[in-house]
Amino acid sequence: MARFPRPTGPRLLYTLFSSPKTKPSSSPSPSPTTALLLGNFQVRQFSAGGNLARAKDEKEPWWKESMERLRNIGISAHIDSGKTTLTERILYYTGRIHEIHEVRGRDGVGAKMDSMDLEREKGITIQSASTYCTWKDYKVNIIDTPGHVDFTIEVERALRVLDGAILVLCSVGGVQSQSITVDRQMRRYEVPRLAFINKLDRMGADPWKVLSQARSKLRHHCAAVQVPIGLEEDLKGLVDLVQLKAYYFHGSSGFVPKAVCEKIVTEEIPADMEALVAEKRRELIETVSEVDDKLADAFLSDEPISPGDLEEAIRRATIARKFVPVFMGSAFKNKGVQPLLDGVLNYLPCPVEVNNYALDQTKNEEKVMLGGNPDGPLVALAFKLEEGRFGQLTYLRIYEGVIRKGEYMINVNTGKKIKIPRLVRMHSDEMEDIQEAHAGQIVAVFGVDCASGDTFTDGSVKYTMTSMNVPEPVMSLAVQPVSKDSGGQFSKALNRFQREDPTFRVGLDAESGQTIISGMGELHLDIYVERIRREYKVDATVGKPRVNFRETVTQRAEFDYLHKKQSGGQGQYGRVIGYIEPLADSSAKFEFENLLVGQAIPSSFIPAIEKGFKEAANSGSLIGHPVENLRVVLTDGASHAVDSSELAFKLAAIYAFRQCYAAAKPVILEPVMVVELKVPTEFQGTVAGYLHQTSDMKISAFVSCFRRKGVIVGNDQEGDDSVITAQVPLNNMFGYSTALRSMTQGKGEFTMEYKEHLPVSQDVQMQLVNTYKASKGVE
Repeated sequence: MARFPRPTGPRLLYTLFSSPKTKPSSSPSPSPTTALLLGNFQVRQFSAGGNLARAKDEKEPWWKESMERLRNIGISAHIDSGKTTLTERILYYTGRIHEIHEVRGRDGVGAKMDSMDLEREKGITIQSASTYCTWKDYKVNIIDTPGHVDFTIEVERALRVLDGAILVLCSVGGVQSQSITVDRQMRRYEVPRLAFINKLDRMGADPWKVLSQARSKLRHHCAAVQVPIGLEEDLKGLVDLVQLKAYYFHGSSGFVPKAVCEKIVTEEIPADMEALVAEKRRELIETVSEVDDKLADAFLSDEPISPGDLEEAIRRATIARKFVPVFMGSAFKNKGVQPLLDGVLNYLPCPVEVNNYALDQTKNEEKVMLGGNPDGPLVALAFKLEEGRFGQLTYLRIYEGVIRKGEYMINVNTGKKIKIPRLVRMHSDEMEDIQEAHAGQIVAVFGVDCASGDTFTDGSVKYTMTSMNVPEPVMSLAVQPVSKDSGGQFSKALNRFQREDPTFRVGLDAESGQTIISGMGELHLDIYVERIRREYKVDATVGKPRVNFRETVTQRAEFDYLHKKQSGGQGQYGRVIGYIEPLADSSAKFEFENLLVGQAIPSSFIPAIEKGFKEAANSGSLIGHPVENLRVVLTDGASHAVDSSELAFKLAAIYAFRQCYAAAKPVILEPVMVVELKVPTEFQGTVAGYLHQTSDMKISAFVSCFRRKGVIVGNDQEGDDSVITAQVPLNNMFGYSTALRSMTQGKGEFTMEYKEHLPVSQDVQMQLVNTYKASKGVE
């Protein structure tokens, strides 16, 4: 990357570490002490040296080099692909931690980024964790995200604020269900990414199969930038296809120990690999040439392509999201981590190379592109909340401007002016106090009352950032504290978890008065019940899991309802005429359209009518669940000069909906899950037959307890295992883990994620309706 003039003026400490004469070598990273001094000085540089840095005789902005040496990345993958293990190695090699600990806390400590006891016990990441490190004079902010689909909101809000990402793929499992989901989230937020094929040391590792799957299943325009030297237990190193060098990793930590910062042994390419390397390099150049005109011109002209030219082309294509460079290695065996870090610096964008947009609230939410530099007005997004020891901890991504401790900022969503009492940088669950932070950085603040997704500015602009996608909960549980005395702590826990997690909802059952918690799956809700017990010392009784069904209409139905009531004094009068019908756009939930001509109903009553229909749609008459994909059209009506009121028209709308709902032929929708099973081949027939049941099949007494009614959509072979992909109603998946263990002698495993709501079969609908009527005491 081109170097730019540094700020002029007194900078003794800066020169000490960063001047060309004393610049550290490109191989080792600075020691933790040096990195900390550099980090602290860079923060101070924005305040004390700010005016000097902006001297008129400079050609480049005062912040340019600092921004170009900043990366914000996330690490995401399918569960058990090695994300947290990779992050642990990155922190070790950058000098951020001094010992490597493993996931599941086998050594009694556990990985740095899994700070919760539950994470260490279960060996999974539950909450995304933020940290920062320094590698070759570059500052890297990292967010490690969960791999389990139940915690997908953590991936959503991390990718919303990041500039780049590493998609970790297992060299044995390949592209799995959550890999596809995570990649879809990266596309949604237009995040450039690298792929890292991990676990090359495992038996059955096949990186070329995974590369092919990335092209076919993820539709990645990708190619390898490395070739492994050996596989499985013979994995010794990697060949860099860009630089045409072989890297070997020695010692217990993958290198020859030197100090906190190690170096890799670089050698020439082994003679027996020269043909393979030449073939893979040509494939890399061809693939990048398809999306980069400059490289294509050189390639078609048969000009020699230097490592520098190829590196620049890969960077341009990656930042433009037209290409995904594929790295390889084994994080657990400490091989390939340092070259991956180099790839983050070489190929992923800095904050000013990413286009971020805000909505200008003063101009009817007109889209505005943010400059992304510290010179602009402050614009920051609160993307994650946590309840800490010192109050609410709010994670902020600063998109523009500078934020300082003790200064004020405006919450654009609420209009409140808030003072920043404490500003910190996070290292997992540890905090480092800082005085200020600038555009491109990820920080946290204490004592700021806000909601996830709120935008903060300095008051000179009224911008809001676009919101993140929040999936709807698919499962509910009835919970209540065992002891009545613990009700206060129980409510406190639920309120906290609702603020922290937008996919965790709390409601009240109108009939029983029980507290209902809703979330993304069994594990999601089990974790929260366990956290209530551990963190708030409240034992809770848990009811049977309940699926979040929905209702919808399948045809148009007319309504004409007059609500008239007279009981002395002012009465109630309101008449509404129109129709309801299914929405053509299934992604929308409710749409109200006013086609009224004239003043049959005063315009002041129209919002009350819409509110009435919305309220009525919250509970369908089939099983009492919300009605979705509904369009309500108001065509006519009548009002009374004295007796008409908002309440009268709201009630008229509610009764009109109930009147015509049955005529619209409503159906029940149930959540359907994509289930991916991995079982030894000898159990394939048993598992597939058990999963794939149809209503006219004879089902054994055991199977009838867990009728799956799944549709098998894929069946692949991976070594000695069969990978079965199916779509199964969530209502039929309860207890499946026990059944699968029984069928496969404990050797089978499965994951599932929400796909969509689809209509249930006629017999299931009748059964659900009868159960609902029985609970209501209706014959």
